[in-house]
Amino acid sequence: MQTNTIKAPGSLDASVVRIRENGKAIAMSSDCNPRYNYIDPKGGAAAAVMESGRNVAMSGARPLAITDCLNYGNPENPEVMWQFAKGCEGIKEACLALNTPVVSGNVSLYNETEGVGVFPTPSIAMVGLNDDANRVLPSSFQKEGNFLYLLGDTDDEFGGSLYLKVFANAVAGELPKIDYKKELKLWELVIEANKKSLLLSAKDVNVGGVALTLAKMSALSGFGTVANSTFGDAKLLFSESFSRAIVEVEDTKAFEDFARNIGVKAVKIGIVSTDKLTIDSAINIDVKKLQDLYFNSFKRLIEQDL
Repeated sequence: MQTNTIKAPGSLDASVVRIRENGKAIAMSSDCNPRYNYIDPKGGAAAAVMESGRNVAMSGARPLAITDCLNYGNPENPEVMWQFAKGCEGIKEACLALNTPVVSGNVSLYNETEGVGVFPTPSIAMVGLNDDANRVLPSSFQKEGNFLYLLGDTDDEFGGSLYLKVFANAVAGELPKIDYKKELKLWELVIEANKKSLLLSAKDVNVGGVALTLAKMSALSGFGTVANSTFGDAKLLFSESFSRAIVEVEDTKAFEDFARNIGVKAVKIGIVSTDKLTIDSAINIDVKKLQDLYFNSFKRLIEQDL
């Protein structure tokens, strides 16, 4: 898209390109969590639709339609065929509830090594429209002193989570609750608040929970944060409850009133700061160290045997 790119890949959440002829912008995001699909093929596929749509909404665009790439193992294996069927059901259910029809797609089967199939991976690519290319929301911190709000409800939900994988080496449990009405309200809040210039940035909460969301926003922006989650239990910082987001706000009263009218829970959890990422008493890390971890860890892993 060359000079029409507004928000490039790698800048968190959706990528955005302008439509030069009419001043609008198209937002795009592709997403899927194979761990969710392994523990719940139907719910995991629905969650992929929700997540890709949430990413688009976080840019200020309204999600409109999806294409998919359904990646599964050997369909001659009854369990794999069941995963595939349930995945299709989950996509259908989510697309109907969220008003995002499937306009195209493809299927990739027989993905296995020595008889062991890949985790079900129904990748979803969502496209959405922003009526004003000048109102594209970034997804990293913009200004020191701005306030941070957590949108949505956080519960003790760790099924298929990164936390469970890292600390217990397990892919198990029950998928977080799916509530399409809450998801749509979250989209509506961010899209409409952006139109009213109430938001400076927005990022959805997904893999790794609130802790990783704040860490990503910090690493990409170079700003730190001082946050107090009010969860009471440090592990809830890593909960992966659905339909949540972090937003950056300047006018707190106007935003709180607007969120209340939409019907989305909005809790002020912190401010944008300078050189450290501090969350409760659980996390305290220098932003430069955080950026090194974020941008260079993969490079070091790949080059370790060179």
